[in-house]
Amino acid sequence: METYEILQSYWWFLISVLGAALVFLLFVQGGQTMLLGARSDLQRTMMVNSLGRKWELSFTTLVVFGGAFFASFPLFYSTSFGGAYWLWMLILLGFVLQAVSYEFRKKKGNVYGTRTFDIFLCINGILGCMLLGVAVGTFFFGAEFTVQKGNLLNTAAPAISTWSPTHGLEAIFHWRNLLLGIAVLFLARMQAALYFINTIDDGANYRQQRKAVLVNGGVFVLLFVVFLVILLTADGHQADILDGREVITIVPFKYFHNFIEMWWALAALLIGVAAVIYAYAKTVLCDNYKCGIWYSGIGTALVVMSLFWVAGYNGTAYYPSLLDPASSLTISNSSSSPFTLTVMSWVTVIIPFVVAYIAYAWYSLNKKPITPDEMSGDDHKY
Repeated sequence: METYEILQSYWWFLISVLGAALVFLLFVQGGQTMLLGARSDLQRTMMVNSLGRKWELSFTTLVVFGGAFFASFPLFYSTSFGGAYWLWMLILLGFVLQAVSYEFRKKKGNVYGTRTFDIFLCINGILGCMLLGVAVGTFFFGAEFTVQKGNLLNTAAPAISTWSPTHGLEAIFHWRNLLLGIAVLFLARMQAALYFINTIDDGANYRQQRKAVLVNGGVFVLLFVVFLVILLTADGHQADILDGREVITIVPFKYFHNFIEMWWALAALLIGVAAVIYAYAKTVLCDNYKCGIWYSGIGTALVVMSLFWVAGYNGTAYYPSLLDPASSLTISNSSSSPFTLTVMSWVTVIIPFVVAYIAYAWYSLNKKPITPDEMSGDDHKY
């Protein structure tokens, strides 16, 4: 394998890691969808302050994920972010509402009341989970766009991609994308309940969140099994080099073959699914078990990474075009130059230090569980 191909594969691996981290951190959004169902103001306050310790991590990870995609695979960034306008604008709107809500929910002089901002947080939770799931769904089931790189030389119309007139709305209402989006929403809600169990020391909260794990986890497992069946039986776009040119062909059962040919992706999927099911079952069946979020989080990360691997590796087009298969994007035809990828790869040596800092910050913030007595006053942050 040439150095350039190694760099492209390396950066797709980093993208998969960031995507996995983002999906795991969506438990913040999942928890926000549960605020309006709190049984008391005290319970809602405990939930908000528990989530408030982590909301910046999910927001920052989303920004880093987008930035890494822009730097390493700029053609995807310009094609998807520039063409699927309404999909990404709705995601952005949801996260803006989140930032505003955590900033002003308990601020003095808030004339709208905390419930208004709780509704904003719920909107962010629903939009953030479902629409990010829809966006990932387009990696497998495609989008309506075409790419003309020659347009860069056309000063009158320099856009290199053209989209259907709905500009991303069609992706939202594609049933297979929507299925994955709803599955991600219920996964986030299950993990939020596991997180509340781990970080809030209150008997009433424990009982309620345990029921939430049972219901939301059960719905997620059902939806994810359906999604996997659809994925494994779906056609995929295969990129092959013929006479020095990349040729895209449609291959039946492409993702099934990818899992078979890349045993490590299949292993990650199976281990990840087993970890999530273990966290779900032990929380539901065992009294006073509070560590499910860790098994579920690790399992979620492994599953998401395996899905990214079968979407981009093994000559697979990770962004199939439904209008023109030849316009489909692969990690080889959409990446940055060798120089750019090399320079950025040197920067990634700081990643272990960043991960260590995040782990330390997480431990420090969660070292002491939230209690009702602690939240009964007005001196809490959120």
